[in-house]
Amino acid sequence: MNADPVGETVDAADVIDVWTLCTDQPPAVVRRLRGLLDPDERDRADRAHDPVQGERFTVVRGAVRLLVADRLGTGAADLVWQRGPHGKPAPVLPPASERIHVNWSASGALAVLAVAYGRRVGADVEEIRPPGVGARIAQRHFPAPDAALVLEAPTPAVSADRFTRLWCRREACVKVHGGRLAQGLGLPLAGPSPLRLADAGPLGPGPLWLTDVTVPGPFRAAVAADVDRPFTVRHRSWVAPRLP
Repeated sequence: MNADPVGETVDAADVIDVWTLCTDQPPAVVRRLRGLLDPDERDRADRAHDPVQGERFTVVRGAVRLLVADRLGTGAADLVWQRGPHGKPAPVLPPASERIHVNWSASGALAVLAVAYGRRVGADVEEIRPPGVGARIAQRHFPAPDAALVLEAPTPAVSADRFTRLWCRREACVKVHGGRLAQGLGLPLAGPSPLRLADAGPLGPGPLWLTDVTVPGPFRAAVAADVDRPFTVRHRSWVAPRLP
């Protein structure tokens, strides 16, 4: 398996929309978004470890419903999700709708949603891990070049930043195929962004293309997609709907 750096030439038709979502919203917004969720989603929000986590879950799922429904021309509360073998959610598409692929990720106060046409997509966002935590994981699970990038960083802060970036890349690749995290730990993903992963190994057929995504605050993010063509990311920010 190898990942090769690529140039800047991008087919203008290959665009993946990536929204950033602030998951801390006023109570009135949370209540409105909760009304869009299905019974399973509301139950999951209620079973969260603490109220803040439940509210953030509600915001993510509600915002995702609004954004995806807008693309499909349907009602946000009417969306039905289907799940792959390892839990990757996908919308059940209405008849004659344009085939879209979506994936999202949340970490604390930030979430990202990626929407692509004609290619499967995976997205991940992570808050930067505390120094030392990532180094131990990288040393044990990452391939040698990736581990070296983390372990040989000049400062603990740089090490934590590098680990989080590499972790996001792994998660994004895993989520393209709807696989298990263990299948992506050994992928060679060191190198400048964007990357072409010629062989996705145990995840499934390659190649995959991936890129780091700029997000605000102490977070890092990445998006990956299949099909052997590069893509460009169109950055968007979600704004909570105005209350009547």
